[in-house]
Amino acid sequence: MDAAFTAEQEEIRRTLREILGKRCGPDEVKAAVRTAAGHDRELWQQLAQRLGLPGLAVAEEYGGVGCTPADLALACEEAGRVLLPSPLFATAGLCVPLITALGTGAQRSELLPPLAAGGLTAALAVPGPVLATALALTGDNTAGEWAGGGRAGGVQARADADGGGWRLYGEAAQVLDGHSASVLLVAAHTGGFARARTLLFLVREDAPGLVRARQAVLDETRPQAAIQLRDVPAQLLGGGEAEADVVRALAATGRTAAAVLAAEAVGAAGQALARTVEYVRRREQFGRAIGSFQAVKHRLADLYVQVQAARSAAYYAAWDPAQGGLALAQALEALRVTAGEAIQLHGGIGFTWEHDAHLYFKRAAADELLFGPVHRLRAHAAHRAGLFTPSAEPEKEKVAV
Repeated sequence: MDAAFTAEQEEIRRTLREILGKRCGPDEVKAAVRTAAGHDRELWQQLAQRLGLPGLAVAEEYGGVGCTPADLALACEEAGRVLLPSPLFATAGLCVPLITALGTGAQRSELLPPLAAGGLTAALAVPGPVLATALALTGDNTAGEWAGGGRAGGVQARADADGGGWRLYGEAAQVLDGHSASVLLVAAHTGGFARARTLLFLVREDAPGLVRARQAVLDETRPQAAIQLRDVPAQLLGGGEAEADVVRALAATGRTAAAVLAAEAVGAAGQALARTVEYVRRREQFGRAIGSFQAVKHRLADLYVQVQAARSAAYYAAWDPAQGGLALAQALEALRVTAGEAIQLHGGIGFTWEHDAHLYFKRAAADELLFGPVHRLRAHAAHRAGLFTPSAEPEKEKVAV
């Protein structure tokens, strides 16, 4: 395999870094997340029109770029460097693959072109704090408990009496970019307890009975919303009702999403480290730069090795998304450790909540809550690899007495 990036991919990286470097300083990021949309709409349109960023994961026949997961991961690594608040991950990383895999021809033709152009955004709504389980990152998603299990709670779906549509009831508390998405992709149970199955439904932003409220969260750069569905009309995604297809599509989407998130976390960790190195070169103590002290050099060297190892794992997962869970665990751990050390090495000013280093620390903590924790990511990957399967003990030799 050739792990080197192509000239086109390097051009995407260079152009994106140039644009984001001008528009996404820490002050601009803080201002963008405090708008009603939670991101800079003008910048989002510029990224869509100039680079086709939301269309990277959309096939060319639907107006997208038709790139590989590696291209999307590369773009998200650059977005992670500046902690870009945008609907890129929710739209291109989660919803586009599900619509492509499960949608009917009419649904794909209706939704994918405007999603690729940036005119529409989408969000995946699953009930409760179980997004990682729904995507089969930290556990098996074939059991229906994560979506409500057919009992009270979660989101329930009921077919209209005339068979012309569906109605949804329930709520989802942690929907990434759910407050501003044009289309919601809602995981719901139908069939009652005895014949419960999990299906995906399309809900428009102006649907009657839909209530959305942006939540106060630790990481403002990754907005979340609480979604309430009160007898909301919805359209079934796809033409069939095979639950196995839905859970398989969610698991496949989870593998690619993990690779993309790993690249994003690596970008954030690399930038946090670079900013810390720059600071210790300038900050003086006892008449010399603190970066010249041996202990500081050792700590920075350890961080560099950890970030580079996580970057290698993320790039490999972009080529082989089946390794996405392990790469995500490596990247989230690298980001958490690097962000924590950044606060330590910035000294007293680094401990103030308003310092820019806390943007990276909050992203590390919030992402691990949403998609981890790290030990569960690794445990599930080990389980899937069969590492916990007991091997047959060799038969003991019979000894004649």
